[in-house]
Amino acid sequence: MDSNANQFIQFALEREALKFGSFELKSGRVSPYFFNAGVFNDSEALWQLGRFYAQAIVQADIKFDVLFGPAYKGIPLVCTTAICLLREFDINKPFSFNRKEVKSHGEGGWFVGAPLEGRVLIVDDVISSGATAREVIPLIREISAQPVGLVISFDRQEKGEGEASSVDEMGKEFGVPVISVANVTQLAETVAGDARYSGFIEGLREYQGQYGAVAGTK
Repeated sequence: MDSNANQFIQFALEREALKFGSFELKSGRVSPYFFNAGVFNDSEALWQLGRFYAQAIVQADIKFDVLFGPAYKGIPLVCTTAICLLREFDINKPFSFNRKEVKSHGEGGWFVGAPLEGRVLIVDDVISSGATAREVIPLIREISAQPVGLVISFDRQEKGEGEASSVDEMGKEFGVPVISVANVTQLAETVAGDARYSGFIEGLREYQGQYGAVAGTK
């Protein structure tokens, strides 16, 4: 297994960002696990999160000119990712983020930070409905910048509107690759031999059997 993904999952379990139980999702599905990036809410967690994102970006070998964090959750993520790319890999890249409402005074506009020029790599937490991507990608393209990818922390690998996963659907809709630090397949592999989670393995397999996306479906 990808060591970065394994370490991220272990970290998420320790921080209880990944929890097992019974959770009703917005879709109405009842999931045996839940991922909540909002609990990464202290200095150490944010630093570690940036390292995981930076490693995933380097492993993906994606070429980009500027990092972009969608408001609001993407703002701290893009900041820590930019810092960790420099500290861990000596990659110095500018970053930017957007406002939820356009500013009419001062410097004005939708965006804060570095100019959005060239190839833009978007850094966000997860994809659920895809609303954030649908909001910011057109804004980026309106100023003639080019979105080249979307990096998220966790991919549930569940069916979206069809047999493909929501992540694959987003990638196809916008013509950009979606990179995840980790996914549910890697979660299952990580906890498979751990007695602490033995009571949840069967439920996880059944859930994926029912709602898991068909591999390779686009």
